[in-house]
Amino acid sequence: MLKGLDPILNADVLYALRAMGHGDDLIIADTNFPSDSVARDTVLGEVLRIDRPAAEVVRAVLSVYPMDTFVDDAVARMEVVDEPDTILPVMEEFQAEVTAAGGPTAMSIERFAFYDRAKQAYAVIQTGERRFYGCFALRKGVVGPDE
Repeated sequence: MLKGLDPILNADVLYALRAMGHGDDLIIADTNFPSDSVARDTVLGEVLRIDRPAAEVVRAVLSVYPMDTFVDDAVARMEVVDEPDTILPVMEEFQAEVTAAGGPTAMSIERFAFYDRAKQAYAVIQTGERRFYGCFALRKGVVGPDE
């Protein structure tokens, strides 16, 4: 254990978050997302796991992870198939954590476009989230010299 870090952030996740650079994407995915196969195409090349709900995972991640403030798509969510304007409770909970951390409103990404973005990501964290459409992308920002 380390002081000041959320205990659900395991060593593998902390390594990946630290290694990522500005503009790299992190995928936080539900249990139904093809995390293992998608993660093989990422920079890290293997899936990371935190067996907790998506909102808990993003809260922990955002306690150490700066969001990109230079792009419009710094936070994205997989949209419900054929219902791009539908916001499910899992999405609301995730957005509440992003908002609490000072982040933007998540933009919606069509399901297969989300898969394509995920394959280009630095890493994928598969969560224990069992609700459908609990899949999100976070683009890493910078930490200033005085932070």
